[in-house]
Amino acid sequence: MQIQGSIAVVTGSNRGIGRQYVTQLLERGAAKVYATSRSGQSVDLPGAVPLPLDITDPGSVRAAAEVAADASVLINNAGADSHVDLVTGDLDAVRRDMEVNYFGTLSVVRAFAPVLARNGGGAIVNVLSALSWFSWPGEGAYAAAKAAAWSLTNSVRLELAGQGTHVTGVHVGAVDTDFSANYDGPKIDPADVVRATLDGLAAGALEVVVDKWSADIKAALAHDPRDFYSQLAAA
Repeated sequence: MQIQGSIAVVTGSNRGIGRQYVTQLLERGAAKVYATSRSGQSVDLPGAVPLPLDITDPGSVRAAAEVAADASVLINNAGADSHVDLVTGDLDAVRRDMEVNYFGTLSVVRAFAPVLARNGGGAIVNVLSALSWFSWPGEGAYAAAKAAAWSLTNSVRLELAGQGTHVTGVHVGAVDTDFSANYDGPKIDPADVVRATLDGLAAGALEVVVDKWSADIKAALAHDPRDFYSQLAAA
């Protein structure tokens, strides 16, 4: 995937990782970057094209796809974490995590897939999480939604291969943004997440595992889950 000269759409780009995607895409020579937020007015990056987009609103998604009809790269970064468990947590919050992280992402993919096809295929990047592969108390809803988004990523990769659209999934642990403000452990610089993503995209990677934490969790999937969760609890 050639980033130089590409036209990108970045969801959830008003802060954190999304803001870095917009910045680094422009630095790498993207011809245009649509920087989306729910209001469309909270993105102030020079060179970016602000675009209103609420990924949970079908009308908003359709309107964004009509405006960004020249897009060749879609980066699904927008997400939500209600920090609730599945059994005892508020069910509306559980649904919200699934609505944003799974159905919202799918809605954007479905709207932009024809756009990318008309423009030569292009690429889709779905920002996932190490929590796609494990769960933790207080994160059951988010982990389930991100696991579903991981499966979504693999499925749409197969479905869109015929139109020449490359699909990349990005897995990362805690990142130093407002999203992880309540987490006290080590955090990654969002700039490093984006750098690894765009390097991987340029190299044609199907999956970008950004940090050692995520790589170790992925490796643990091949072993008895009792071992992994025992070590996690002890840590």
